[in-house]
Amino acid sequence: MNLKDRVALVTGGSRGIGKAVVRRLLSQGARVALCARNAEDLKATAAELSRIGPEVFAFPADIGDESQVEKLVAATLAQFDRIDILVNNAGILGPIGPAWESQPSHWHKTVSVNLVGTFLMCRQVVPSMIRRGRGKIVNMSGGGATSPFPRFTAYAVSKAAVVRFTETLAVELADYNIQVNAVAPGFVATRIHKHTLEAGEKAGPDYLRKTQEQLAAGGVDPDIPAALIAFLASDEAHRITGKLISGVWDNWQDFASHLDEIEKTDIYTLRRIVPADRGMDWK
Repeated sequence: MNLKDRVALVTGGSRGIGKAVVRRLLSQGARVALCARNAEDLKATAAELSRIGPEVFAFPADIGDESQVEKLVAATLAQFDRIDILVNNAGILGPIGPAWESQPSHWHKTVSVNLVGTFLMCRQVVPSMIRRGRGKIVNMSGGGATSPFPRFTAYAVSKAAVVRFTETLAVELADYNIQVNAVAPGFVATRIHKHTLEAGEKAGPDYLRKTQEQLAAGGVDPDIPAALIAFLASDEAHRITGKLISGVWDNWQDFASHLDEIEKTDIYTLRRIVPADRGMDWK
């Protein structure tokens, strides 16, 4: 995959999966802008990764704040003149515990960052992609998007909504040669899981134990979802849009040779519709 001369904007790019994505895109020739809320982390990451690829541009921003999103996108366009690839990676875990015990302000903040932040970024970037007649958008989904995620309701709901937003935006942008997809990265060991450990039993004994075990084992290599995102950002995935793809469980490495099947199937979507003549036999 060659991303030479492409310009990417990655949110939440200073650490974890986002940092791995920036590293991968740079290694494949892209120029990359990255943002994060912590200016010190952002500066350190930009300094570290600038040795890999052609150009890195760091800009501190909270993607849940509309005015900061506007400034981020304007600064990126001023720096690079265009945005070919948008990776909406920034997100927070939010309140942990039974839904009825969650603080409304914390619940609202989680949805604001994870879902509304993704919308705000797309809203600001899409017009420039439409003018150029091409673009790639990858939204980060994950835990709770395809199955219940008890005690993490705000996170689960926001991530499921990101997938439906992805599918809907993909249809709206189909005539403009802009592909929009969502990625489930798998259990990557990041600082976000520190909140689960700190919550203890409020996270639920099963998920707390799973988190402890996954962290002890090292979790999923962040280079796996980063490689998937780079693939979706490339020309090889030009006919893949409106899909939710797992970095761990889906055989995306072989997608390029099965574009016809992937384009027609609803397997990689949030809603699986089964025609009546293929429904369940309840007898």
